[in-house]
Amino acid sequence: MKVYVENITLSTSKRFELIDITHRVEEVVARSGVKNGICLVFAPHATAAIIANEHELGLMQDILETIKEFFPPNKPWKHNVIDDNAHAHVASALIGADRVFPVINGRLVRGTWQNIFLVEMDGPRTRREVVVMVLGE
Repeated sequence: MKVYVENITLSTSKRFELIDITHRVEEVVARSGVKNGICLVFAPHATAAIIANEHELGLMQDILETIKEFFPPNKPWKHNVIDDNAHAHVASALIGADRVFPVINGRLVRGTWQNIFLVEMDGPRTRREVVVMVLGE
């Protein structure tokens, strides 16, 4: 079995933001040479997440607003005594820092309306990493 890993480095400009990384993940899969297997997309951050959904501005705003409603930054979180980002830690823990996609015939499999996003919830950040690991044959 072949294992291929690349990191995607990016920066964010807002406290809450969706960054579409689909094209970059697809490029990693193409470079991997894996024909059939899986692709793990992982954000090694405790205040960010990875999701798959449609890249439509209204929906993207709806997703961010829903995250803020479920995980309000102004709630009196206990962790905020240490750092003012408890909402992002809790959201990341529940949304998830990774997604796994099939790779079939050398291509990432995703639905027509599924793009891959880094969900920033504690920005802006000058450096965010996303690990892309492709495994297969």
